[in-house]
Amino acid sequence: MIYLLEDDDSIRDLVIYTLGSQGMEARGFARPSAFWEAMEEQTPSLVLLDIMLPEEDGISMLKKLRASAHTARLPIIMLTAKGTEYDKVLGLDAGADDYVTKPFGMMELLSRIRALLRRTERGDTLYRCGQLTVDPGSHTVLVGDQEVALTQKEFEMLCLLLKNKGKVLSRERLIEDVWGYAFTGESRTVDVHVRTLRQKLGEAGACIETVRGYGYKIGRES
Repeated sequence: MIYLLEDDDSIRDLVIYTLGSQGMEARGFARPSAFWEAMEEQTPSLVLLDIMLPEEDGISMLKKLRASAHTARLPIIMLTAKGTEYDKVLGLDAGADDYVTKPFGMMELLSRIRALLRRTERGDTLYRCGQLTVDPGSHTVLVGDQEVALTQKEFEMLCLLLKNKGKVLSRERLIEDVWGYAFTGESRTVDVHVRTLRQKLGEAGACIETVRGYGYKIGRES
């Protein structure tokens, strides 16, 4: 999911339409207040952020996103009518990953988005589900800005479910991948670990869905 915060209706509609035509899920927002509300529901994989906005300017929002542990590494591209070197440096120094000056061509924007997503994927992948962020590289789990301590098996199971977001994983698959083929215990072991995992994650634990009689999944809409 890509979030676009842009108060110009024509630009916002064109970008959202173009991203959708390229198979990219995207949501557009005209005001920062609507953007922050959406961030409470779901963390996107990338943000396109205008600088000149009502309510709050884009640089201020960028600094807030970078100050939060939950969004500190979120890929962000600034979109602005300002094209001076000072404005560009200001945005990059505040933590932007890239900067595109209006008017811009849609093919250029798509190229910038794909390049940034590729650079992000080459690093340690971050898994997100609502307020939940999992960083396999640093072995950290965050719910909002609060770090959650998990056992090794709980962590491996959570990463496996997030990696296969939208797919139902059987108990047998989870046992094979997390415990190994030599595991001789009962499949109920998976249920016990999922229960404790949900408890530790609090409200974020609701992203783990039970598929009765089969296994578990994390839905794509999460």
